[in-house]
Amino acid sequence: MAYIKSRKHARVLPPLGSAAAATLVALTLPVSAQTSTNTLKEVRVEGAASEVKVDNSANPKFTAPLVNTPQTIQIIPETVMREQGATTLTEALRNSPGVGTFFLGENGNTNTGDSIYMRGFDSSSSIFVDGIRDTGSVSRDTFNIEQVEVVKGPAGTDTGRTSPTGYINLITKKPQLSDSFLGSVSIGSDDFKRATIDWNKVLSGPDGIGSAFRLNAFTLDADAAGRDVVNNKRWGIAPSLAFGLNSPTRVYFDVLYVKQNNIPDGGVPTIGLPGYSSPDTSRRFLTTASPVDSSNFYGTQWDFDNVTQTMFTARVEHDFTPDVTLRNTFRYGKTEQDYMLTSFMGSSANLVTRVPSQPQTWTIARSNPTNKDQENTILTNQTNVSAKFNTGSIGHTMNAGVELIHEEQDSVGYYGQNATVFGVPGIRNSGSWPAANLYSPNPYVNGYLRLPNGTTTAGTTDTVGLYAFDTAKLSERWMLTGGLRFDHYSTDYSATALNATSGVLTPSAYSVSGSEWTGKLGVVYKPTDNSSVYLAYGTGAQPPGGNNFTLAAGGTGNSANRTDFLPQKTKSWELGTKWDLLDKKLAVSAALFRTDVSNEVVQDAVSGNYYQTGEKRVEGIELAAVGAITDRWSVTTGFTHQNAKVLSGPSVLADGGSVLAYTPENAFSAWTTYQLPFGLGLGIGARYNGKMYRGTDSAIGTPAYVEDYWVFDAMASYRINKNLDLQFNVFNLTDKEYVAAINKSGYRYTPGAPRTYRLTANFQF
Repeated sequence: MAYIKSRKHARVLPPLGSAAAATLVALTLPVSAQTSTNTLKEVRVEGAASEVKVDNSANPKFTAPLVNTPQTIQIIPETVMREQGATTLTEALRNSPGVGTFFLGENGNTNTGDSIYMRGFDSSSSIFVDGIRDTGSVSRDTFNIEQVEVVKGPAGTDTGRTSPTGYINLITKKPQLSDSFLGSVSIGSDDFKRATIDWNKVLSGPDGIGSAFRLNAFTLDADAAGRDVVNNKRWGIAPSLAFGLNSPTRVYFDVLYVKQNNIPDGGVPTIGLPGYSSPDTSRRFLTTASPVDSSNFYGTQWDFDNVTQTMFTARVEHDFTPDVTLRNTFRYGKTEQDYMLTSFMGSSANLVTRVPSQPQTWTIARSNPTNKDQENTILTNQTNVSAKFNTGSIGHTMNAGVELIHEEQDSVGYYGQNATVFGVPGIRNSGSWPAANLYSPNPYVNGYLRLPNGTTTAGTTDTVGLYAFDTAKLSERWMLTGGLRFDHYSTDYSATALNATSGVLTPSAYSVSGSEWTGKLGVVYKPTDNSSVYLAYGTGAQPPGGNNFTLAAGGTGNSANRTDFLPQKTKSWELGTKWDLLDKKLAVSAALFRTDVSNEVVQDAVSGNYYQTGEKRVEGIELAAVGAITDRWSVTTGFTHQNAKVLSGPSVLADGGSVLAYTPENAFSAWTTYQLPFGLGLGIGARYNGKMYRGTDSAIGTPAYVEDYWVFDAMASYRINKNLDLQFNVFNLTDKEYVAAINKSGYRYTPGAPRTYRLTANFQF
C-alpha cells in the first residue's frame, strides 16, 4: 500500500511590478536553417530584431527549403519560446492557431500532459523528438528544445502511423564548436521558481574540426496559476557529446533524464457557466446557481502525478561526398508515469443539496480515483541517406531510408473506492473520500488505501518502415516533390480483467498485423526565385491499436481497435502559396486545405451492429507571416479558419450538430517585438480561440460548447551589459476569465490562467 504526503502551497505572490510589455507567440511558418549539427545560432544583438525566420526544416525528410515545400509547416524557435516564457510544449503550441489542449478527458478521467488537438483530431500520440516517436501522456519541458516543428496535413509518409491531420517534431539542442554558458533564473506569481543552464564546451577543435560537450539542465517548482493545491515540480538534465564536428564523419551521444512530482488538476464543476442547466428536474434551482470559485480544488491531498523520463540517443553521420550523406540513429527511451487523481462528476446522482436555499450546504461526491501506473518503452534504429544528383537536365534532392521500431506499453490496475479487495484478510473495501463542499471544498481528508488489484495490460507494436522522398527540379520555375512509404506493422495486446463479484482474474490476448502504403505528391510553380505556388496531395493510415497499443476482440463493440477492423484512412489536399519578402527577411504564406478521414466506426440504426462506414472532413484556410519587418521589428502571426464536420455517421456533439469537437472554427495568434536602440526590448502578443463544441455522451444539462475568448500577453526586457539582461512578462494582461479545456460530458472544465507576472534574469558568458 502507498500513501502520499500532503503539501500546502502559497497561491499568489504579490505583483512584482506594473505591466510593461509583451509575451505570447504565434509563430506560423518555417523556422530555422540547420547546420550539420542541427543547431540554431543564438542571436542576441543589442538593438536588432529577434531572429524568428529560418529557411529549412531540421527534418531531412523535407528535401526542399520551406518556401518550396508544398505543405503547411509552422516552426516555433527557441527565441520565441524564451521571449514568451513558454516552459512546456503545450505553452509553446499556443503559437500555432487552432492547436492546443482543449480536451480535459472522459467522464471520471482526466487527461494529463500534452493532450494536443489539431485540425479536429487528437494528436497526442503524434509527438516526435528528432524524428522519433515520443511516448507517454506527460508534460514536456522546453529546456532542451531548439525548436518545435508543427507539420499539418498528410504525415503518414513522414512518420508511418500518425494522427490524420499532422504531427509535432521537437528538435533538441546539440553541441557546437563555440564555448558558451547561458542560464536563467525566474520568479513569479503563484510561487513560480525556475532555473536553467545551457553550457557548451569545445573539447578539441584544431582547424575548426573537433569535439564538444553540451549540458542543459533545469529545475522548476510552481503552483498552477489561479488554482489551489495544484503544483508542478520537476527537474531534468540533458548532457550531449559530439565528435568530428565540421568533419566528414560526425558522432553524437545524447542523454535525457527528467523527473516530475506534480499534484494534478481535475478541473472545477461547470455549474453556473453559460449553457448550464440542472441535470435533475427536481433541482431546477441549480440552473441559476452561481459559478464556483475557479481556484477551487476538488481533489485531495493524496493526489499525485509522478513521472520519470529516460532517453538515450546515438547518431552517426558520414559525408561520402559534399552531396551524399549517410545517417544512422539509435534511440532507447522509457517514460514511467504513476498517477492518482480524485475525480468527480456533476451528475444528478453526485450533486447533493441539503437545503436548496443555502448553497453553503451543497456538496458534490468524489468518485473513484483515477489511477494510472504505466510504462512506455521505445527501441528504434533509423538509417537514411541524403543525396543530390542529376538525371539529364533534372536535378534531384533525395532522402531515403529504413526504420526499425519496437514499442511497448505496460500498465497495472488498482482497486477503486468501495471495492471488494480479494486476497487481503480482513479488508473488504479500499476506502472512500467524503463528499466535497461545492463552494468550499476541503482537500485534506483521511488517507486512501491504494492496492493493486491484479489487472494488467501489455501492448507491443513492431514496425519496419521503408521510405523515399525526392524534390525534382524540372526547370527554373517548376518543381515536383513527392514521397512514398511502406510500413509493415505487428501489434500484440494482452490484458487481465478482474471479476468484481468473484475476484477471478481472466486473461485475454489479441494480435493484428498488416502492411500499409502511404504517399504524398506536390507540384510547385515558382513565380519568382523567392516564392512558390503549389498543389499537394497526401495519404495516411492509423491501424487498430496504432495510437494506444490496445486491441479489442473482433465481431462486436464500437472500438476502432477491433482486430477485424481496417486502418483509419486519410486523404489530404492543399493549395497554397509562400513568399519570402523584404530581402528574404519576412515569410508570408496562405493555404487552402481539405482532409477526409474514412473508416470511422458507425452503428447501424437497424441491426445495432458497428461498421466502418463513417467519414469526417476538415477543411479551411491558414494564413501566416513570420520574420523581420525592419532591423528592429520582428513578428510572427497566424490565422486559421476550420470547418470540421461529420460527413457520414452520427453526431459527435451534445447539441446534435455535425461539426467536430474541440476544434475552434476561427483561431488567431500573434507575437511581435521591437528592439529600442538603448537596450530596451518590448513585445506584445495576442491569441484568439473561437467557439468550441465538446463531445457527446449521456450527460444532460451541461454546457455544449466553450465560448470564444481573447488573451493578451506582454514582455519587456532590458540589457544591463553584455552578460546580463532582465525580462519581465505579464500573462493574460486583461485578466480574462475563460474556459481553457472542457471534458466530454461537460461536467468539468479547466479555467484559463488569470493575470500573472514573471521576472527573469538571463545571463551569458
